[in-house]
Amino acid sequence: MRILHTSDWHIGKRLMGRDRLDEQAAVLDEIVRICETEKVELVLVAGDIFDTYLPSAEAEDLFFSKIRAVAGEDRAVLIISGNHDDGVRLSASAPLSEELGIYIVGNARKPLPCSSSRRVRPVSSGMGWAVFANDRDEKVFVNTLPYPNEARFKEEKSDLPFAERMKKWIAEGEAGNTQHLPSVFLSHIFVAGGVTSESEREIDLGGARAVPLDALPPSDYIALGHLHKRQHMGRGNCYYSGSPLRYSFDEADGEKGVKLFDLTARGVENLRDVPLMSGRRLVRLEADSPARGEELLDLYPDALAELRLHLSSPLTSAESSALSAHSNLVSLIAEVNSAETLGFESRKGLSDSELFGEFYRLQYGEPPKEELRTLFLSVLREAEK
Repeated sequence: MRILHTSDWHIGKRLMGRDRLDEQAAVLDEIVRICETEKVELVLVAGDIFDTYLPSAEAEDLFFSKIRAVAGEDRAVLIISGNHDDGVRLSASAPLSEELGIYIVGNARKPLPCSSSRRVRPVSSGMGWAVFANDRDEKVFVNTLPYPNEARFKEEKSDLPFAERMKKWIAEGEAGNTQHLPSVFLSHIFVAGGVTSESEREIDLGGARAVPLDALPPSDYIALGHLHKRQHMGRGNCYYSGSPLRYSFDEADGEKGVKLFDLTARGVENLRDVPLMSGRRLVRLEADSPARGEELLDLYPDALAELRLHLSSPLTSAESSALSAHSNLVSLIAEVNSAETLGFESRKGLSDSELFGEFYRLQYGEPPKEELRTLFLSVLREAEK
């Protein structure tokens, strides 16, 4: 059976306030084209469909319109919830979506219905697992574990270490593979040693929720979501597909794509990365003057840019306006550095107002405006009280 692995769509996610729904629509259309061209039979989406628990109406509309196209006329799509998703909300549409070959596993890990007449469909299922078959009677076992914790799974709080709880949840799913079929483990977790990016938040809670590699099951393929950089974990077929778009500037040079493979009785075959080309490029630029910054921005008109300026004096309002006029500028970081140093002992006799004025001059190369000096002294007096 031919399988496509993707994850971390984060529909509705913005970049520094910049809306990216058009880019997200384009990249999902690209995934649809890959499914059609490559004759994909089963699509695995490893969580974080949306960027927030309460996505906007526009984000939900985009998801429902595109996921129908991903399923097409014959494919099956299996989705699990991630830490950014409300598993209950995400799976609320399951009774309708299942008729279209779209299966959603949220917090409850309920068995999937096995009455579909579609060419690819689940033929047996239990809590946290399902067997999918195609019209050639090729079967694949999938152990599904959405973003895990007791609260989401409506379980009593346990004193067991997180790794032990993970092993228990994984074993519950693995118990369904009584036929020893070719298998996939589909989950949204942080595996210890994974490389994070700036667009992820609260990944491992200081390591408390990091899953060791040896806790993962001996599946033919492990399809992971959570980390936005595409990466291979361990020695077997254990992969993060990565997000389909670059969601932070430290991903600027990273490649984006989906994983594609055939799962047969012999195991994983024809495994490869299929690149995704949609979405605007992200670039990190550095300059030592506003004028040079503008020149660099002009070199990347179709990209979204982070510009870091190394300056000896603050930007003037005219310089700020000129830079802001560039529509591709998303983030501006102005660092003002002075070659002078503050000699503390020589300023012992200065008043608070004079000390502030001297410090400001050394930092920015000019005296502070009087209203700024007045504001500083007012705040200082309040702090002294």
